[in-house]
Amino acid sequence: MSASARPEGEGEAGGVPARPARRARSSRAQTNVALRWLHTYTSMISLLVVLFFAATGITLNHPDWVFGSGEVRSELTGTLPAGWITAGTVNWLTVAESLRADQGLKGRAGDTRVDGQEAILSFLGPGYSADAVIDTATGRYSVNVLQQGGLAVINDLHRGRDAGTAWRWVIDVSGIILALVAVTGIGILLYLRKTRAQALTVMGIASVIVVMLAWRAIS
Repeated sequence: MSASARPEGEGEAGGVPARPARRARSSRAQTNVALRWLHTYTSMISLLVVLFFAATGITLNHPDWVFGSGEVRSELTGTLPAGWITAGTVNWLTVAESLRADQGLKGRAGDTRVDGQEAILSFLGPGYSADAVIDTATGRYSVNVLQQGGLAVINDLHRGRDAGTAWRWVIDVSGIILALVAVTGIGILLYLRKTRAQALTVMGIASVIVVMLAWRAIS
């Protein structure tokens, strides 16, 4: 069959229909796609973060709730090995490691001080505290340990209290991701012509209400 007799719509080879040239996306469309992609994946990444901070925000707001918040108090005693104090100077690292190894203490060691014949060291963690009082003359010590329940632990994690550097990074990164979710959500909203005005109105009213309630709370 000659080229002039080839049916309309067939390409130059194999009878495959020629595809129309793809139109280049406008910068507006590209921005919309990028916002949707970023919003989708930051939302998925932050799903558990949102659930955690939402739930613990409620429990923090109700300190009278007591489920899972039983406290366990205990007292531990022992004697530190020689070398923990030299000429009145306490080697706090040696003390902390000895107490961890011998008594299973956990958390961040800090709040150290020497008060007369006593040296005092505290261990702090989410829902946990241990205060060690050491006799500087004999090396004998007693440790008062307070272990709170699961509710206190997750509330302290929400606050970032005594949770360590790694958890602080988790909170910071979570805040950045949640901010991206909010900003990209608003960006997508601006491209929705049919619902844009109504949604922005609702968002504006809600923002005003929140600001008014916050102002009332601090007044």
